[in-house]
Amino acid sequence: MSDTPPPTATEAPVTQRRGSRLNLIFGIATLVALVLGALLGWIAKTTDASWLVTTLDRIGTIFTNLLQFTVVPLVFTAIVVGINSLRQFGGTRTAARLGGKTVAWFATTSLIAVLIGIAIGVIGSPGSGMAPLKPSQATLDKLADRSQGDWWQVLTNIVPDNFFSPFAEGEVLQVVFLALIVGVATFALGEKAAPFVTVNRAVFDVIQKILGWIIRLAPIGVLGLIGTAFATYGNEFVKPLFSLIASVYIGTLIVLFVVYPILLRFVGHVSPLMFFRKAWTALEFAFVSRSSGATLPLSRQTAVNLGVEPGYAGFAVPLGTTTKMDGCAAVYPAVATIFIANLFGIHLSFWQYVGIVLVAVFGALATAGTTGWFTMLTLTLSTIGLPPEVIATGVAIVYGIDPILDMMRTATNVAGQITVPVLVARSEGLLDDEVLNTPTPPPLLGGEQVEPKPRVEEREVRETASV
Repeated sequence: MSDTPPPTATEAPVTQRRGSRLNLIFGIATLVALVLGALLGWIAKTTDASWLVTTLDRIGTIFTNLLQFTVVPLVFTAIVVGINSLRQFGGTRTAARLGGKTVAWFATTSLIAVLIGIAIGVIGSPGSGMAPLKPSQATLDKLADRSQGDWWQVLTNIVPDNFFSPFAEGEVLQVVFLALIVGVATFALGEKAAPFVTVNRAVFDVIQKILGWIIRLAPIGVLGLIGTAFATYGNEFVKPLFSLIASVYIGTLIVLFVVYPILLRFVGHVSPLMFFRKAWTALEFAFVSRSSGATLPLSRQTAVNLGVEPGYAGFAVPLGTTTKMDGCAAVYPAVATIFIANLFGIHLSFWQYVGIVLVAVFGALATAGTTGWFTMLTLTLSTIGLPPEVIATGVAIVYGIDPILDMMRTATNVAGQITVPVLVARSEGLLDDEVLNTPTPPPLLGGEQVEPKPRVEEREVRETASV
């Protein structure tokens, strides 16, 4: 835990604006590196400059290797820590019922979103149309082995013959299996396993810190990877990148402007126009800041302005910030997984698509508090059995255009984090129609907000939901 005290209400907007500026600068640097890498790769290809090709390839390989060694510990610790974080749903019966309904709606909307992502990926086939990238021979041999045998053999291969071999051999799918078993066991043991969970949380924090350092090198790594791709394939590589951007935007826009309005109208009995009128400021801020966490004060106040009981809004919206990510944890992993598979010429089976769905529906919940696009994409690629080299290379390539993708993903995340509390509040009688139908000014970050007082019979709900 950081020794720095949390920002006060006055300091928070300043901190968030500073973070948004840094995100913007880093995003611009990454995009510049992408363009420069493409230019250098094109020069290397047209001038047959082998030394430049070798340099770009080595830069990209080093960056990929740095990412690759974090995959196994990241996946294991994220799952173990995430499963144990589900204890927050303990408490009184009212809080448990509200928590259960909230999580059920999180899972339902994630299922819809991931199915849309898969449909867009299969129809649009992003990443196809050029000669497949070729990983190392060892990785090719692994992929060939996994493509053989029946489904029972695949299931048998998931279970390791000892605890440590998956970590040593980079068998990420087996690591996922072990993490689930260990996570459930530690959850069942409760306080007895608390020291073990604490160690895993510390390891996860260490890996996150290391990843933060590695990600700072992303512009350099992207330059090398994109440069190598353009040096090998020339302008052919432009089409796959644009196809990924288009697929992610189409999928998230469908969720944002079709799925949520339908649910709001027919389940929540809320006008979609009223919803977007009151939520637009939060969605704009999410799009620009690319951070659900930074948007949290706006998201929570928007839910209150839509009539959600403040106590429940204070429980559901923060929970959604770490677990409800239809853009980052459902649409995007589905599309990006298909994109990466197409890049490497890997044909996904029916059961691998089932794995993508399961990770989207249960993965964000199983990694509550640790979820982000990087963790969810890594977990998805791992669950369907792709080797660490393919995972790291694929993630590094998509990182080059991540600033473009992240804006729309985050806006979709935030819209879902506001929509679900509205739906649950309606079903529980915690939605104030008078507040909902009263035009209010957009909530201002850091400004004083006047909240409706909870009804007398709702005081217990507010108290328990805030636990």
